Amino acid sequence: MRTDKTTNILLLVIAIALIGIAVRPLFAPRAARADAASAYPIFIEPGVQMLRSPDGTTQVYGKVVVDLQNGKVWGFPTLTSAVYPVDISSTKPPVSHPFLLGTFDFAGMEK
Repeated sequence: MRTDKTTNILLLVIAIALIGIAVRPLFAPRAARADAASAYPIFIEPGVQMLRSPDGTTQVYGKVVVDLQNGKVWGFPTLTSAVYPVDISSTKPPVSHPFLLGTFDFAGMEK
């Protein structure tokens, strides 16, 4: 008879713990996130733009990337209207090296 009482008490403790686990999200729900925080906050402009260097010496198709920490705007040449770097004269994948296009003054928005 004693084992029935012990078993019932253990089952009651387990049931209470499960109810606690099931009810906790109702009182303290976790925030839903659509994406994970990126390691480095940047914004990549969709599509390809004609990039012009500030000194006017370079004009080429490329991607525009904004560094959201400091407001610097970078141009990554793709050499064509493709959304990734293309070099038809080589069999190796090309590497696009950025050049500075300008800077957004994010601090100026707080004035």
